[in-house]
Amino acid sequence: MRTSQSSASSCLLLCLLGMVAMIPRGILGFAPPSCSTTHMDTCLNAEAQAAPLKSATALKAETLKLGIFGGGVVGGGVVEILNNKADYLTEMTGRPIEVSKLCVRDLSKPRDFDTSSVGSMTETYSDILDDDNIDVVVEIMGGTTEAKEVVFKAIESGKSVVTANKALIAKHLPEIEALLEAVNSNLEEGQDPVEFRYEAAVCGGIPVIRSMQSDFPGDQVSMLSGIINGCTNFMLTAMDRDGLSYDDALAEASRLGYAEADPTLDVGGFDARSKLRILMRLAFGVEVDEEEISCRGITDLTKLDFEYAKMMGGTIKLIGVATEVDEDKVAAYVSPCYVTGNDQLASVNGATNAVEVISSNLVSSTYIGQGAGRFPTANSVMNDIVALAKGDSVALPFNPLAKDKLFVNNYDSYFYIRIKYRDQVGITRQCGEICEKHGVSIHSILQNPITRRDDAAFVLITEKVPLSSVKSVCADLEGLDWCRGPTYYMPVLREDWNE
Repeated sequence: MRTSQSSASSCLLLCLLGMVAMIPRGILGFAPPSCSTTHMDTCLNAEAQAAPLKSATALKAETLKLGIFGGGVVGGGVVEILNNKADYLTEMTGRPIEVSKLCVRDLSKPRDFDTSSVGSMTETYSDILDDDNIDVVVEIMGGTTEAKEVVFKAIESGKSVVTANKALIAKHLPEIEALLEAVNSNLEEGQDPVEFRYEAAVCGGIPVIRSMQSDFPGDQVSMLSGIINGCTNFMLTAMDRDGLSYDDALAEASRLGYAEADPTLDVGGFDARSKLRILMRLAFGVEVDEEEISCRGITDLTKLDFEYAKMMGGTIKLIGVATEVDEDKVAAYVSPCYVTGNDQLASVNGATNAVEVISSNLVSSTYIGQGAGRFPTANSVMNDIVALAKGDSVALPFNPLAKDKLFVNNYDSYFYIRIKYRDQVGITRQCGEICEKHGVSIHSILQNPITRRDDAAFVLITEKVPLSSVKSVCADLEGLDWCRGPTYYMPVLREDWNE
């Protein structure tokens, strides 16, 4: 029969008093209570059973064991940080953190980081996923197929997950959320909930995810906008500041490692769209298929557009925007935008990222930092790992779902419309008639001196109008015989741009 801690301790006290009985009465001046030797042994055994074991592992907190998928740029950064700061992280969290296993695609491939601290390396997913000693699965392999298998199996196995995979989250967020709920609703007594952390998935080293989870619960976000792709921001900076063409800017980005071998996800705006979709859920509680978010990349921008932007006193940035258009509606888009020269986003150059959050209480909060790279991204991964080691818990990793907000695929803005043309009489009149037909008011018309007649262009700046109306105007203009090729439009970021 197991003796309770309190009763065993009381009995042990009597036994200790019984020891005192062996001392002569004359020394104490009283007769203490007695306890037999047999009873004393029984009490001491009961106390030993009731007290927690004081082994070496009890004196030193249990090690947090990681299973990492991906030994590339970011994976190497995580291992290096752990190697360099092992003692500090142990002191901070109260427990050692170690890479128990590292899964890579090719074991024979040389690594550019020290793997001596890694328990073992493998090419087999199940070596980590089926290992009950692994506490946390770190997924930094990328992709949405095999990575999904890894993440879902880890959650089902009761392992917490840290990931930098924005594409996976953007595509499968509802499934991840449902799986976490199902697993955590069936925990055994004393079992820790499965955590899902993804700070590194959006804007690399900028802690915007954690801020959206913890800094705005009592606030009301009305708009978020940001430069959330480092490759395209580097390219646009080069086109604006250095006068490079699109092709030259892309070549330079590739040379410096900012652009992938296939840069489509970056230059097409799709990478930024995945990040915006995640931020929308956190800021507004809106669930939307990322394919529904309007997305235009930078491939159709020319040096001419930057010339006109300078004429207007600003520049052009690829920006992801999500904004309330009504109390119960949220619109979003990724697009090049005209930004005034005094806007804080205008000064964010190179591969730097920035996110601005407009809200009722905090008014304006801006997060700026490195959005990609080995150590910026690995730093965010490590922050999530450290949080888990400290026992931090996030009940709803994507924040609560709003029941009263809808996504709408249309928004109002001032617009920039660039039109290439063959010179003839009546162009201005026809532009005015088409704009009037679709309810678009013209704010101004801009035209640089014509140096080449085969490359002549002018720009319309509209008043605040719906995107759908601008698309209709552009479609009608392109049907006219003097319009040379497709028109190009982009929103103006701020309503007060001309004040």
